[in-house]
Amino acid sequence: MSHDHRHGGNRTRLAIAFGITAALVVIQFVGSIVTGSLALLTDTAHALTDASGLLVALVAATLMLRPATSRRTWGFARVEVLAALGQATVLLAVGLYTAVEGVRRLFAPPEVPAGELLAFGVLGLVANLVAIAILAGHRDANLNMRAAFLEVLNDALGSLGVIAAAVVIATTGFQRADALAGLFIAALIVPRAFRIMRETFAVLMEAAPAGVDLEQVREHLAELGGVEAVHDLHASTIGTGLPVVSAHLVVAEEAFRSGAVPTLLADAHSCLREHFPVCFEHATIQIETATFRADEPHGVLHA
Repeated sequence: MSHDHRHGGNRTRLAIAFGITAALVVIQFVGSIVTGSLALLTDTAHALTDASGLLVALVAATLMLRPATSRRTWGFARVEVLAALGQATVLLAVGLYTAVEGVRRLFAPPEVPAGELLAFGVLGLVANLVAIAILAGHRDANLNMRAAFLEVLNDALGSLGVIAAAVVIATTGFQRADALAGLFIAALIVPRAFRIMRETFAVLMEAAPAGVDLEQVREHLAELGGVEAVHDLHASTIGTGLPVVSAHLVVAEEAFRSGAVPTLLADAHSCLREHFPVCFEHATIQIETATFRADEPHGVLHA
């Protein structure tokens, strides 16, 4: 199957999953108004964030097919990072609101109709299970699809919380179950929000990709034949699946005269692709002599 056909299939699955989740957001929002349920309201916000995440995944899958331009040299790869930061901010706000409101309702629980709450909870779970089935078979296609699958799976857990609250209220009359379910869902989404924020800040702050120790990278490059020193070593992530690295390798003058530089350059690229947890397909290597190194400006960051 061709590259475009694979991405086309992924986009179709993402589009279906997004349509289901977006419809679910509307239905659950109406349900939260009808029932006055904190758990359902929290799960609605959770589903809204997941729907936006699926939309970002869908847009990313589409933009992956667009070539870079002279103005946007990496295309739209970082749009997903900015969108993820926005999602995390919304998730955190909803989680904190739910925590405060949930504690308040534990002391003064409003009456929540169990039947209606159960109906909306079951509807949400069924919709999420359908979306999970659509995405499950291709969740390992790339990081984008895996993230989309986890979005829907996480939301299904929220629907289970709503159902559990409805069953408890129906069978025991314990109205605080709604607040407890809301707190449970908040406990799911707040750590997730912090994790997404940490990951997006790491990308935006040009941190090295997760699992990559730049000192090990430096050591590997320094061991290549003819390399006398390694400096200006930087690694970061442009977007999902786009780690980049740059380095200056200092060699002897003789390496240029003997024609050894092309071989050294090939070895360096091979090392960066194969020896680390992240495959650096995008590597910029500058090979220079000690004399050239001495003439370089040293007023900026040099790792």
